[in-house]
Amino acid sequence: MNDTRIVVKGIIKRGDKYLLIKKWYDDRINEPYQWEFVDGYVAIGDSPDDAVDQIVSDKTYLLVQNKKILYTWSYQVGDTGYVGLAYLCEVESDIVILSEEIQEYRWVNPEEFPDYITNHAILRDVQRVIGNE
Repeated sequence: MNDTRIVVKGIIKRGDKYLLIKKWYDDRINEPYQWEFVDGYVAIGDSPDDAVDQIVSDKTYLLVQNKKILYTWSYQVGDTGYVGLAYLCEVESDIVILSEEIQEYRWVNPEEFPDYITNHAILRDVQRVIGNE
């Protein structure tokens, strides 16, 4: 492995609902836009805590009020290893202004996650921890 990147995921909560965004993944797959939580890479020199605040703000214009790490994960693609930190991010506002890379958004209850999220690993991790927060 030649390189390691840190990924942060903001699982944004307001009341009893969570923000899902529909973003572009890849034109070479059947559904190039997929539902997910807000995520992004941590720049070298930045802390993951600060990065998740900035990424949530940049992609949704929401301000994180409170946050805590819910779970971690890792994977490798080629020579690059990825380490991920999923944060529960609480916000006060439900007014979302989307960045250009995001097609749409929805505030949903946890029981609705399977209706949107097709990545089984993410769905399994989130369902495991949401009941324990």
